[in-house]
Amino acid sequence: MNILFLGDIIGKPGRDAVHDQLPRLRASLNLDLVIANGENAAGGFGLTRAIAEEFFAMGIDVISTGNHWADQKEIYGVIAAEDRILRPANYPKGTPGRGANLYQTPGGSVLVVNVMGRVFMDALDDPFAAVERELSACPLGEGADAIVVDIHAEATSEKMAMGHFCDGRASLVVGTHQHVPTGDAQIFPGGTAFQCDAGACADYDSVIGMDKAEPLQRFTRKLSSQRFSPAAGPATVCGVFVQTGANGLATRIDPVRVGGRLKQALPQL
Repeated sequence: MNILFLGDIIGKPGRDAVHDQLPRLRASLNLDLVIANGENAAGGFGLTRAIAEEFFAMGIDVISTGNHWADQKEIYGVIAAEDRILRPANYPKGTPGRGANLYQTPGGSVLVVNVMGRVFMDALDDPFAAVERELSACPLGEGADAIVVDIHAEATSEKMAMGHFCDGRASLVVGTHQHVPTGDAQIFPGGTAFQCDAGACADYDSVIGMDKAEPLQRFTRKLSSQRFSPAAGPATVCGVFVQTGANGLATRIDPVRVGGRLKQALPQL
């Protein structure tokens, strides 16, 4: 099975870049499933119904999120009914939406799990216990042909720990939230592909996708003059491509960076 995971899509520049690049990626990589983190899609903060529908129309199959999933309040009603949008599974019981779901693709079934880390983040339930519940309820090779875990976290140590926790039980564990693509794409000994952060679909002449003027002022002068806004230059589409074998474990992992300032050659099948 061929799966593409796209890092945090930031604002209109990120949305436009994905719209332009995804058809070529779907065709050249023969993709069975496309997952994208959409928690920064609405002006850098949250997700709306209209943007979610835009994502589905352009070929994104599943939208994961993170700590900004509820910034646009209209999403409460959307996420309660739309099983293609996930919020972190370790939010308290009673939170609208779901943290995991099983999706059917031409190549087989894929369980997608979304969790949020706790180190330097909001105090939520244990993400490892949440992932354990989902993996136990739908094991790789029995309940699902492939499993992808999006860990939305600040600490690289917590992301790597999650990767090893899932090793041999998931196809891919990938980090989001930091918006900078890491160079550690690998397959762990048990067969789980891992990358600490997928990066962002954003303009990289920025501070993690945001126009650099306001972050620089806050760092250098400790003053806030306006809300952060997405950098408006050409965006790079950043993500991770994973290919799985018959047992659902990874046989290859490749970083994907196309367009904008960080582009590289596409993986070749």
